[in-house]
Amino acid sequence: MAVSRVRDAIVRAADEGDRRWFFGGGTHRWMATATETDGAYLLFEDNMEQGKTTPLHLHPEADESMYVLDGRILMHLDGEQREVGPGGLVLVPRGMPHAFLVVSETARVLCLLTPGIGQEFYWGASEPFDPDQPGVVDFGRIHASAQANGGIEILGPPPFGSKG
Repeated sequence: MAVSRVRDAIVRAADEGDRRWFFGGGTHRWMATATETDGAYLLFEDNMEQGKTTPLHLHPEADESMYVLDGRILMHLDGEQREVGPGGLVLVPRGMPHAFLVVSETARVLCLLTPGIGQEFYWGASEPFDPDQPGVVDFGRIHASAQANGGIEILGPPPFGSKG
């Protein structure tokens, strides 16, 4: 019995994938876009430096999985905090308030949003990566992209107090 194919396969080497500077800090390498997966998921690698943090936020229509490849992050999940290191996984169900803070010198995290709702937010809150231009953190751009594109609700400032 023949099986019909709905989309093409995706194969990317370690140095391939669209690289974008995220205005919240860090460089994203897009591994599989929601467009490429017919909306099933968005997968990107996030390379960050110590002190990078996110505002308290939630994804109303997508679950977010974060697999820590290198480094350590402090996760704030619905009012509780837990540190996660290499090989650790965080699954944030849709609608759960969360934030994170990079506590090691650098961190590399694989982020998966299922379904791929939110790609437009990340696109609007980033620009093509230029290794000769340092990226500028601009939370105003983050908020503007959230309002214009959806996929995320910003609830407030980072919840880490004196830790970050």
